[in-house]
Amino acid sequence: MTPELELQLKTLPNSPGVYQYFDKNDVIIYVGKAKNLKKRVSSYFTKTHDSGKTRVLVSKITYLKHIVVETETDALLLENNLIKKLKPRYNVLLKDDKTYPWICIKKERFPRVFSTRRLIKDGSEYFGPYTSSKTVSTLLDLIKGLYQLRTCKFDLASEKVNTGKYKVCLEYHLGNCKGACEALETEQGYQENITAIREILKGNFKDSLGNFKSQMKYLAEQMEFEAAQRIKEKIYILENYQSKSTIINPKISNVDVFSIVSDDSFGYVNFLQISYGSIIRSHTLEIKKKLEETDLELLELAIIELRERFNSNSKEIYVPFNVEVGENIKVSLPQLGDKKRILDLSIRNAKYYRLERFKQVKITDPDRHANRIMAQMKTDLRLQKEPRHIECFDNSNIQGTNPVAACVVFKDGKPSKKEYRNFNIKTVIGPDDFASMEEVVFRRYKRLLEEEKPLPQLIIIDGGKGQLSSALKSLDLLGLRGKIAIIGIAKRLEELFYPDDPIPLYLDKKSETLKIIQQLRNEAHRFGIEHHRNRRSKGALVAEMESIPGIGEKTIVDLMKVFKSNKRISNAKLDELEAVVGLARAQKVYQYFHKE
Repeated sequence: MTPELELQLKTLPNSPGVYQYFDKNDVIIYVGKAKNLKKRVSSYFTKTHDSGKTRVLVSKITYLKHIVVETETDALLLENNLIKKLKPRYNVLLKDDKTYPWICIKKERFPRVFSTRRLIKDGSEYFGPYTSSKTVSTLLDLIKGLYQLRTCKFDLASEKVNTGKYKVCLEYHLGNCKGACEALETEQGYQENITAIREILKGNFKDSLGNFKSQMKYLAEQMEFEAAQRIKEKIYILENYQSKSTIINPKISNVDVFSIVSDDSFGYVNFLQISYGSIIRSHTLEIKKKLEETDLELLELAIIELRERFNSNSKEIYVPFNVEVGENIKVSLPQLGDKKRILDLSIRNAKYYRLERFKQVKITDPDRHANRIMAQMKTDLRLQKEPRHIECFDNSNIQGTNPVAACVVFKDGKPSKKEYRNFNIKTVIGPDDFASMEEVVFRRYKRLLEEEKPLPQLIIIDGGKGQLSSALKSLDLLGLRGKIAIIGIAKRLEELFYPDDPIPLYLDKKSETLKIIQQLRNEAHRFGIEHHRNRRSKGALVAEMESIPGIGEKTIVDLMKVFKSNKRISNAKLDELEAVVGLARAQKVYQYFHKE
């Protein structure tokens, strides 16, 4: 396995999508679909394959690309499109006459609605593709049960109908058709049904449901309960039917889609190439910023580069905002519908690529990762300096006993555990969080000043305005107010409080800055609880052992240095205790814990 491939496997998303394998010559050799990209792709390299062909395939893979989609069905459809377009060596060859079915509303007077596997450019409307012929049959049966449509292939031009060329067939007598061939149905009434069918195929059942409910109510009022029951069954089918899942509307053809996401250092531009309703290419370009370029500047640059690189001659592009890329290219800014959906898919792929690059850089270039995180935190928290050194404080006084506090230290966004400190509260009587916070902050930074050690760029107080105000009192006494940035974080809504600002700051719940702050807070809480638990355990042990006649504090300390805990002392053998405190005292301790 190549280093590039190994790194890609570590950062794949747990999302549905399509993966593409490439060999050492940059030739695509396999396309596959996955409900979970990370699990599926990883399985190729962690399992022992019985098939010789699979083992050969795996041995030739040097790197991979992937496209993230919304659902497993979308992945199935996209895989089908890519295999037909790219014809990878190790995929089963898919013939075009074995493609997925569509539902067609034919462009003609009194349009027919039927299933087809061929898309003809004659102005007809096509819905799909569907991954199951059963789904198509169910839909057509649904439509047939709801609306009376013609099934014949007659040319129902008005002059032919008016001359009486056609006669109604058995479908008319069975009640499945209203006899448009003999002008027994108006074209307007028929088109109203077609409009309702079109909405159903798009997944919009609202209008049809409203009409059927009105019909059901009317029939019930007229005591026609059997007819009302049939309408009720139609309503049930409509309400429970899961509408189709498509990749793209087949009308979207010969179009390039571009989107961008960026941060302070890089821009990530995703490119989707569309050919007659199919995604035939996906590529994301990473661009390093040099002069704080805007997203507009980066996107315009990337569009020219990507179109030239992939020899695209598409006359239309979809983008999130207006760009200038030449007079011969139509620029569209989708706002809703299928066009907006494919643009959103492009944006999603750009975001996933950015996230994966972050994970990869974190492994291969930790300095770059730290620089990016620090720059992001400086911006998000409105700081004057990058918070390379952060300290977070938390109080612990469970049940009002043994009040303690913890200080945890992060350097470049990572824990520096050797610098963690615990504090036993000395000047505060009872459970008083505000006074305790004031004490530990004063003690911490008074000592750092005395020892001339570096101060942090950011202090985080686990608590709201009250704890923050208490910490500020200590900074005032030490003359550090304004020299160190300080914020408080309230647990309930993750509100960030600043000195002298009554309005809290709310960060995006998915932001890396908030995640690091939460990690600091959780680590301080864990470290404080651990120390509090140890103090209570030690206090209970000392109290218990002091009750042993002839055993004093020195004996207890000697035993604790060796055995570390009450349980180990109670389970120790007599000779083990004797080796530490001598036979006489060892017998007293041993007999106390072994009274039976």
